[in-house]
Amino acid sequence: MEVLTVFFLALLWDLLLGEPPAKVHPVVWFGRLADLFEGRWRRRDPSLDFLAGTSTAVLVIITALLLSLLPSYLPFPLDYALGVYILKSSFAIRSLYEHVARTITGNIEEKRKAVSMIVSRDVKALDEAHLNSAAIESLAENLNDSVIAPLFYFLLFGLSGALIYRAVNTLDAMLGYRNERYEYFGKFSARLDDVLNFIPARLTVLLYLPFGGRNVLSHYRLARFKLNSDKPISAMSAVLGVWLEKPGLYRFPGREPGNEDIGRALKIYRVVVAEWLVIVSLLLATEVFPCLSP
Repeated sequence: MEVLTVFFLALLWDLLLGEPPAKVHPVVWFGRLADLFEGRWRRRDPSLDFLAGTSTAVLVIITALLLSLLPSYLPFPLDYALGVYILKSSFAIRSLYEHVARTITGNIEEKRKAVSMIVSRDVKALDEAHLNSAAIESLAENLNDSVIAPLFYFLLFGLSGALIYRAVNTLDAMLGYRNERYEYFGKFSARLDDVLNFIPARLTVLLYLPFGGRNVLSHYRLARFKLNSDKPISAMSAVLGVWLEKPGLYRFPGREPGNEDIGRALKIYRVVVAEWLVIVSLLLATEVFPCLSP
């Protein structure tokens, strides 16, 4: 397949049509496969739970690998069609934008409902400023998870890299919690996600530098709360000049985030995504990565 063509067609699909239906979305399949095994596993002891969780993750990753290799065994034009579909499934530019845009409302209950759809924390007790913060944090973190990282691994390893990254990220979102149920079952998924996001999270910060390099770097030095996810959040906080906080975990300084700051964050999101798409296009066109050459 001509990789650049597949990339542009996948991008066109995303921007015009958004996400495939859930019934035929590979990421949804990965989640259901993980849920099938996790839901039936009766917790025993940490070692067995860790082994069961690791086995579940490996099975999902192998499934992603086999699916990503399938286009290479198909004739034209089926190889292109499936390749576009798989690559599109690994990133979500339009969907992320639309979900965050729904949180821009003056009605606190509508805002709370919209924010609850994009964050895992309990939003019932959050005031308006913390709801605004949660929406902006989700946008910043998922810019890495849903756009930068999958295309980064597409550059390195083609369809397999993009889809396997997305599978691991889905596993972490489902299983990577520090609580009694998931502490050991989800540990492998969480640590693997940390490894895969180490470079992309910092690459995402670099893409913010044109908006205010000194402030971005000063906030980055404050991002010591988590290995990866707080890095893009620190950059968005620096550019907007607002505090972003997950109570009990991290807080980046600034003024109180208002409703209008979500709109500003979405404008920044569009520019950063455009930066990254230009970089990816140029790298694909110049065949910097030989493994992706047709």
